[in-house]
Amino acid sequence: MVSSETSPTYILGISAFYHDSAAALICDGEIVAAASEERFTRIKGDASFPEEAIAFCLSEAGIQTSDLAHVVFYEKPWLHFERILETHLAHAPLGLGNFLKSMPVWLRSKLFMRKVIQRALKWKGKVLFCKHHDSHMGAAFYPSPFHEAAILTVDGVGEWATTSWGVGHENTIETRGELHFPHSLGLLYATFTAYLGFKVNEGEYKMMGLAPYGNPIYADKIRDEMLDLREDGSFRLNMKYFAYVSKPKMFTRAFESFLGEKARTPESPLTQHHLDIAASIQLVTEEILLAMARHVHKATGVENLVLGGGVALNCVANGRILRETPFEKIWIQPAAGDAGSSLGAALIIWHQYLKKERNFSGQKSSLLGPEFDVQEIRSALNAKNVPFTELDQEDVP
Repeated sequence: MVSSETSPTYILGISAFYHDSAAALICDGEIVAAASEERFTRIKGDASFPEEAIAFCLSEAGIQTSDLAHVVFYEKPWLHFERILETHLAHAPLGLGNFLKSMPVWLRSKLFMRKVIQRALKWKGKVLFCKHHDSHMGAAFYPSPFHEAAILTVDGVGEWATTSWGVGHENTIETRGELHFPHSLGLLYATFTAYLGFKVNEGEYKMMGLAPYGNPIYADKIRDEMLDLREDGSFRLNMKYFAYVSKPKMFTRAFESFLGEKARTPESPLTQHHLDIAASIQLVTEEILLAMARHVHKATGVENLVLGGGVALNCVANGRILRETPFEKIWIQPAAGDAGSSLGAALIIWHQYLKKERNFSGQKSSLLGPEFDVQEIRSALNAKNVPFTELDQEDVP
């Protein structure tokens, strides 16, 4: 019998039920596998419990659930619920219908995540929980090549935090500052995404792609009226323009009046107005991130920066951070959104909870999901009568 001291320690991280559910498995701090549920169900942004992704991760390692040392969920559902409840009470009776509509899924599963996970995995052990932004920070820092780095994570919202910053040193992470809901750069960007007729949490990249075709003629107006931006990058939104605190809709009528036109109907033609709006909010977003990054560098004195959270997928802003701030190097978690937080949560448990040292093998690749050999690909194409040409390896550029 192998003693427990020499047995490998497997930790399973899970993100689920909000957007892009995923699972990640590490072994003794090394990344074994990670995948989003959507890759198996073919449902874009699948938010269901990631049964298929979990099964893949276990299969990739050749283990069973009973071989797991720890299972961790990427956020704290009760804190998340606290924010929803307090926000509703602060704005009641506005949003009562939306609140009641969301309650069944909370009462059925989200509030009882421990039991949901134990039942799904037939897991009799303890289920651990990380704060949402701690998971983002873990995913940003631990797989990076840096012994020490400043950490900046920016997204829509976790439990309460919408932006977090701190320092990672070897195997520890220290959070030094946060910005809280409803003041959120991710939700600001998402509101403009919705205004331009794109789906929130999916269409943000389209708006970023439209921005170069427009002129940022509304940027000054957005800065002056929609938000109060401080030198350190923190800000407060003028909530008369934003409806997401109490309604499923992102923006108010005042938002549409402010921009001079009704929101674009999805799939309708894009006009110069829409291109200019995209350019304007993209510029404002870049400026806020630059201010945040400069403040974090000044406050930490660290020369490396790692980025996480969904807003870290704004590659145009990232390029400006590299060029225009004092940071010498930056590293961005490729799965910067909630899916990657399953990995971050697992790494937080290994390094913070178990206090294990880092080996700096890092995240060498983002190819952590299923792979298929030539015969499997050939069989799948033949089964669907799809014509194809097979190239020799030397023919591949």
